[in-house]
Amino acid sequence: MPSQRLRVVNSGEDRPKRHRLRVLVADDDRDTAVMLAAILRDEGDEVHTVLRGDEVLDVVRLFRPDAVILDLNLPGMSGYALAHEIRERHGAVAPMLIAISGVWKDTGERLAGQAMGFDHYLVKPCDPKQVLAILERRRAGEADDKVVGE
Repeated sequence: MPSQRLRVVNSGEDRPKRHRLRVLVADDDRDTAVMLAAILRDEGDEVHTVLRGDEVLDVVRLFRPDAVILDLNLPGMSGYALAHEIRERHGAVAPMLIAISGVWKDTGERLAGQAMGFDHYLVKPCDPKQVLAILERRRAGEADDKVVGE
């Protein structure tokens, strides 16, 4: 009987697994929220969306996101107030906070965002690749340096 050779095929299981993030998207523009959520889900992340600021704190408490993407001009509670409150409540274990604003675009507003606790501040319309790049650093477990005005 001839000798048979078995060939080992790499199943890909030895590749490092991509860390799935839990992301909350809060934007009163339904199209923006749905679009960002769809992109993040395509990346394999678990995403929850809200359209009002006064819903964010409860969802953060229950969903326990790794990152929160906040429009600054939300009805019910502003993104600035939310960032401050999330930092106060969760301290060192607070999620990464990413501001997205179509209204407040100048340097002073960006610095105010940093002072209120945002890790990143993007201006609408932002390129989804910017959001993905920011989240990729979180996904990789890298320390997150505050960056204002990406």
